[in-house]
Amino acid sequence: MRLFKKILLWFVVIFALLNLGVIVTGNSYLYKAAYYQKAGIEDYKFFENRKVYTGTTIPIPEAKNYNKIKPDPTLRTILEKSKTVAYLVLVNDSVTYEEYWDSYNAESYSGSFSAAKSIISLLIGIAIDEKKIKNVDEKVSDFIPGYNEGLNAKLTIKHLLTMSSGFDWNESYSSPFALITKAYFGDDLTKIILNLKVVEEPGIHFHYQSANTLVLGYILQKATGKTISDYASEKLWKPLGAKSDALWSLDKKDGLEKAYCCFNSNARDFSRIGLLALHNGNYNGKQIVSESYMSASVSAAKLFNESGCPVYNYGYSWWRADAFGEDFFYARGILGQFIIVIPQKNMVIVRLGKENISYKNLIPAEVIAEFTCNNFIK
Repeated sequence: MRLFKKILLWFVVIFALLNLGVIVTGNSYLYKAAYYQKAGIEDYKFFENRKVYTGTTIPIPEAKNYNKIKPDPTLRTILEKSKTVAYLVLVNDSVTYEEYWDSYNAESYSGSFSAAKSIISLLIGIAIDEKKIKNVDEKVSDFIPGYNEGLNAKLTIKHLLTMSSGFDWNESYSSPFALITKAYFGDDLTKIILNLKVVEEPGIHFHYQSANTLVLGYILQKATGKTISDYASEKLWKPLGAKSDALWSLDKKDGLEKAYCCFNSNARDFSRIGLLALHNGNYNGKQIVSESYMSASVSAAKLFNESGCPVYNYGYSWWRADAFGEDFFYARGILGQFIIVIPQKNMVIVRLGKENISYKNLIPAEVIAEFTCNNFIK
């Protein structure tokens, strides 16, 4: 009995010391990470959020053949096996098909994850149009004085947009100690942003790092004097005529938006982002972001990977498909959140779901058949 009590006492002491270590080192986010274990499209329910208010709704029309042309069996099987919750197709600015699963509907909120990076890119473009940011070549140190030393001093807005900053950052979603995990579950994004270090020459290599968009979000606040959500409401969500207020998840109550992810809305309102990009920054006759910025956003940044090979599939926080040149691009988030824009077909596709899926599997078979098959990305 005495031995058992000693073992129990040592267990309590070790447990207490471990917990003290977690708290003292500023890693209390690990508790939340351990509790929730993995990210999901309904995470907004346990994060603090700030509303991105809408204004007067601009209805999205339904096509004459609305929901009359069904997905082919192969596509339907893929959608269902990957736990899709929303699939929406617009052609000629009208909804031709939409379907929802797992109790989701046209009003249901769903997380965008990294598709939010494309939204931040749009907001940066608008801030440039308004002269709140000089241009994409403006130095980050103009907004964050602490970035005025070493390689950080070379960093520009363009480097952040194109994922070529060279930050010392681990984008490993599986590691509980990675900065991306701390950013997602932690409560002090400002501290993370102000302590980022550039460790290689910016503007050369493509490294997908959410840190870039975190810094862009911080710059937006400094440049506009508004929260990201308020600026998005005024300059994007209201002009797009969104039907529902969006939610942008924060690091803490009244805190900073998780700019690299966590913009929560529904499939139809997400499709407005695609329509804006499809029409070169114009929506319903209003130029929301300049055509020149939008064009640059969906053009290849022409960087290199670590092997020295050219990277053509990324622009200003928009992904591109090399097979179709600059005409095929998309916003993408983990677990297969997509806003796909195919200008040749005047088409926008939105898919929201709970498991990863390739964008290639979301495009209707009849559309793929019209492209050169052996040029399609493998």
